[in-house]
Amino acid sequence: MRILSIVTLVSPLGEYGGPVRVAVNQAIELRRLGHEVLLAGSARGYEAGRPTELEGVPAALYPARTLLPGIGFAGLAAPGLHRRLARLTRNVDVVHIHAARDLVTLPAADWVRRRGIPYVVQTHGMITPTERMLARPLDAWLTRRVLRDAKRIFYLTEREKNELPQVGGSALKLEQLGNGVPVPRVYPTPPGVEVLYLARLAERKRPIEFVEMAKRVGPEFPDVRFRLVGPDEGQGSRVAEAIRDSDGVDIEWEGAISPDAAVERISRATIYVLPSVDEPFPMSVLEAMSLGVPVVITDSCGLAPLVDDEKCGVVVDDSLSSLVAAVTSLLRDPDRARELGATGARVTRQRLGMTAVGHQLERAYSR
Repeated sequence: MRILSIVTLVSPLGEYGGPVRVAVNQAIELRRLGHEVLLAGSARGYEAGRPTELEGVPAALYPARTLLPGIGFAGLAAPGLHRRLARLTRNVDVVHIHAARDLVTLPAADWVRRRGIPYVVQTHGMITPTERMLARPLDAWLTRRVLRDAKRIFYLTEREKNELPQVGGSALKLEQLGNGVPVPRVYPTPPGVEVLYLARLAERKRPIEFVEMAKRVGPEFPDVRFRLVGPDEGQGSRVAEAIRDSDGVDIEWEGAISPDAAVERISRATIYVLPSVDEPFPMSVLEAMSLGVPVVITDSCGLAPLVDDEKCGVVVDDSLSSLVAAVTSLLRDPDRARELGATGARVTRQRLGMTAVGHQLERAYSR
């Protein structure tokens, strides 16, 4: 099959996060199964020119333009992509759109829809009922009809399954699809003990809570290092200020890294902590689990039921005291931490591998 996969934004430091990681993982697996895949979308931040491939997958990337300032990724557009959709969709069998409420993916989906080209939509928990004023005209103009006419809408969690009809109507063709994670290579065991946060420094991700946790836990464990890795999405100055007031605890914000370096960076951690709320299905947590790193996540994370049921990490509420208690307990009991990590590696191999995702996509595309 010939497959066109469309994403919102590609950048050298991976600021758009999980959806691009998912699209690349899917494309790699589909190519391994013998299909032709082209990744398309907008791009910014490349000094030496936009890449023509991502981890071996051919890519057609066009300049990202901020059409509506002040609303983050939702205000992005890609006029170059839209001008070339006729060429990009020539002879394709299906278009896979990793959609959000933005002016890159939704207009592309509507263009494909109006020309009768089969397409599927994957929403990554990003299209939910909202009271934001700008979302209402966008939903009336684009979102509802794009969802309504999709051959499949892939959702992650039961919550997303229940919320999508509130946006697009009751007749949606819904199908659950996990993100999946590739089998990681084996990395050498790093020296020392590290508690890691690897995510955007955005308010919903709660990096400040990670720093405050470190300041409370650190005095009991003076040899433990606490590290934040990720691009600034509005919380960088607060994080830097909080770290300056850390009173001798070893806390550092390392800045952003490229997406293809994330797995190796997570492999160097002893514990992975993501204190964000309402996180649909975070790839960084899956990647940590696949590497045998125990995870600490909140109960509003889409992976919380799996982590809790399979005992491959600790699920906490959104309070700082709960986060402190969870990390403290793992640092005090390294044998338990290793056991949780080993369980996570086994669970990801058995239940969350990319082979199953690739075959499910093949079946959905064929239908």
